[in-house]
Amino acid sequence: MEFLQSFVWGFVAYKFIKILREYYARKVREEEAWRTMTEGRNNKEEAEEMWHTLDRDKVDWAVVYDAEDWVKIVLSRVIEKLYVLRIQEPAVSTGVEEDIEWIQRELMNARVRYYSYSSEELMEVTYDFKDVIDDLIILRSAPKQSKVGNWERCLVLIGIHKKLELIKKSMSDIFAISGQSVANTVVSPVEEKVSALPLGAIHPITKKAAMRVLDKLRSLNPFLKGLESVELDNSGMVWTEELSHVCLSAVTAINHFINKTEQLKRRSWMGFLSAFGKVKSQDKLAMEMDKIYAKIQNLSIHRPKPVNGRGQSTTPKSIPPQPTTQEPDLASFGDDVQAMISRLLTKDQSFKVIPTMGMEGIGRTTLAKLIFNNKAVIHHFPFGVCTSDDCRLLLRNKEKMVSSDLDQLLAVGSYEEEMQRLNASFIKNRSLIVLDHSFFPYEMLQGLQYTLNGSRMILTDTKTWLPPNLQMKSDPHSLRLRTDEESWALFTHALKTSIPSELRKLKDEIAKRCGGLPLLIVKFAEELSHKDATIEEWSTVLQQFNHDQKQLWSNILYKIHNESSLYMRRCLFYFTLFPQDFDIPTRRLIALWVAEGLVQAKGDNETPEDVAERCLNLLIAQGMVQLTKKKLNGNVKMVRLPDVLRQYWLSKSQQATFLGVHTNTRSELSLGTNKVRRLIDHLDKEDISFYHIHGDCNTTSTSLTPYYEGVLSFLSFDTRKESKPGEEARNFLRRCISSDCFLWLLVLDLENVFRPKLPDAIGKLTQLRYLDLRSTFLETVSSVRI
Repeated sequence: MEFLQSFVWGFVAYKFIKILREYYARKVREEEAWRTMTEGRNNKEEAEEMWHTLDRDKVDWAVVYDAEDWVKIVLSRVIEKLYVLRIQEPAVSTGVEEDIEWIQRELMNARVRYYSYSSEELMEVTYDFKDVIDDLIILRSAPKQSKVGNWERCLVLIGIHKKLELIKKSMSDIFAISGQSVANTVVSPVEEKVSALPLGAIHPITKKAAMRVLDKLRSLNPFLKGLESVELDNSGMVWTEELSHVCLSAVTAINHFINKTEQLKRRSWMGFLSAFGKVKSQDKLAMEMDKIYAKIQNLSIHRPKPVNGRGQSTTPKSIPPQPTTQEPDLASFGDDVQAMISRLLTKDQSFKVIPTMGMEGIGRTTLAKLIFNNKAVIHHFPFGVCTSDDCRLLLRNKEKMVSSDLDQLLAVGSYEEEMQRLNASFIKNRSLIVLDHSFFPYEMLQGLQYTLNGSRMILTDTKTWLPPNLQMKSDPHSLRLRTDEESWALFTHALKTSIPSELRKLKDEIAKRCGGLPLLIVKFAEELSHKDATIEEWSTVLQQFNHDQKQLWSNILYKIHNESSLYMRRCLFYFTLFPQDFDIPTRRLIALWVAEGLVQAKGDNETPEDVAERCLNLLIAQGMVQLTKKKLNGNVKMVRLPDVLRQYWLSKSQQATFLGVHTNTRSELSLGTNKVRRLIDHLDKEDISFYHIHGDCNTTSTSLTPYYEGVLSFLSFDTRKESKPGEEARNFLRRCISSDCFLWLLVLDLENVFRPKLPDAIGKLTQLRYLDLRSTFLETVSSVRI
């Protein structure tokens, strides 16, 4: 026993000395590398900017607070490693210089704006790039090693080329989402339309007016991109919506001009009249461009100021881990368990860390317990350690379980002896370590990075202190909100009692009220377990429970408030157009996003629908949107916002005038109007539009103009199964179009409206991009007249 202790302590001392030597050697190399690099640059400011971007001392390497901090650390280390390699061996990237430089540049940009990306995907591509750097090191050292021949060098080089192609493709997919911004979705369509103008065939005054608008918008691009990473107050969000509307008016004006020009070309036989028409349309476009420029100039003068930088607002109190006697439920976390186990049981012998990401109450501890007790995991990892926030160690040697209290070990003086025994077990056995909201000896964690027996670590709290080299080996797993079926399975499991058939009618209501948050589901089940199993009793508890759940959502509301980009917020605003507890088909949501231009494709290899789908998946992974139903192939079928989140986003969208009906704005921006931008028919009698759509048909057309002349979208949720919905929709559309309303309309969504009768004049809606008549039971669509 004494010999074993001496061996372990000697091994630890050796590793500690080795770490110190490597640390000081690396510092010397880095200082020399940076000195050489900065001396070799002609632009001193550029060198200082590069140093600021890559300065390791600006990162807290001991504490990692969330997924974004992990990404920042990994990116810093990989970029640093590449710089040192390229300075020591300038010719190491010969043949792949362009690919290496492009990836390096994009990763540097990602490090500055790391909060805008999917943490898991960005870390994965960063690890792949690190593998390429390691392969370059092999090529560099190959001539010095007689064992490495030309054939092996050729295989390594081919592998590098393949990896670089895959990395570039993955990065393009990742940045397609993160590259989305208000600058992209609002300004880019104007750029496309101006470029479509036959500038060589139009009058210089018209050309000048169009280019002046475009140049003014381009001058706002840096400012708009900066807005993605700051917090705006209500007036700032109003400013953004107004700019979006002004840009859309520019696109509409140019569209009208292009269409008119095409019509006049077909009428060239009219001679003088055709020429006069061309002059008149050009003059009209120039006048409209001048008006738009004046509006943009006014907006530019009154630019909004950020309230606070990211992360400056007060952090809410975290929800403490909730003690529960419930055993974990596999049915509710099946997909997550399968995904985690597939990553744990790989053949890679290096030590890996898998943090589980998500808000409090999302089920990180539950998932860790399910994995720790899984039979396949027990078979693969003979030795296991699970810690908890109450300072207890659960040790498993094969299938034998032993529990230890760290506080008691400290009291009796056997703590050091226990830690030495654990360290020896980690070195000897393939181990699974689960850290659940608890402290673990930092010295022992440092030793784990050198184990090569396939050991793994699962973290349920990313605030755990980890050595930098372990942070490099991390690969996060994000937990989403539970689906309705998963929520009900967890509820019935936690209730611990049979549910009478008459109470099963509350299944949908219970699943919707809990919003897919596991902690909320379990808490509600435990509360009902002490009540009588009657409709009256359960309904009363459910009603009260609706008022008590906001505190449990505080963390995700904080995350939304601080981390959602301006672009993402506008996408989330769209969820509030749908009724409360409405399951939104993903194909419908994606079509609406694309039609309104909330997402833009970058390049020819993708469509706006691809970008929209990735954006939605990112919102689901971050816990901002609840997945409610899946397709048979596992893809997302239905989504919705949990009730608390919907209330939050509804208030924000109203403050931002996303619907365009609120008047509490700055007067100098001329936004204090009653004009509607997105018209939603919820059959709400308190909404003034209810009487316009369903009320007296004798309402004059002129009385509709002040409200609906600038409407972008019209969505109806009138699902009554009778003839009235179709007739009322027809009459309302006819009266609006006849009064020159809806001429800007992009979306006409009448899905599930029973047999809507479209007016003949619907052909006048030349800007219409999306017409939804799904499930309307229409047998024919009448011909349209323009």
